[in-house]
Amino acid sequence: MRVMASVSDTAKRQTARALDEAAQKLDGFNPMRMGWIKSMRKALGMSAPDLASRVGVTKAAIYQAERKEREGGVTIRQMEKLAEGLGGRFVYAIVPEGRIDDAVRNQARVKAAAIIKRASAHMALEAQSLSTQQTEHQIEELTNELMRERPADFWQAP
Repeated sequence: MRVMASVSDTAKRQTARALDEAAQKLDGFNPMRMGWIKSMRKALGMSAPDLASRVGVTKAAIYQAERKEREGGVTIRQMEKLAEGLGGRFVYAIVPEGRIDDAVRNQARVKAAAIIKRASAHMALEAQSLSTQQTEHQIEELTNELMRERPADFWQAP
């Protein structure tokens, strides 16, 4: 059983590292003012009629796709077709805002804080409440445990 968990943990770490690297590479690059289609087309020095001819659509369809992309209404299939016409490839990605480990730690801390605060409320009713420092220590310990164990309800709201 431990070997399976170890393989699974290794796979999670590798995936997290790849996502963290992708996010870092894209940090600060946002072509959405123009959109990916128009950005690539302009970088190539390709006109809309040229791209239209390469993908077998009208130039109006190219302008419409560029507008729809900026508005969030272009389909993945359209992006793939246009990327091919631009001599590129379409890559669809969801990258983390920060590091994956930070997102996991934040979720673990939220859950840990909710659990500890519920327990503290019960203890206070029995006049056995913890100090602020003890509460913080308990939250930190539970955060680390939740990060290691990742219970089935880990990503559910506390």
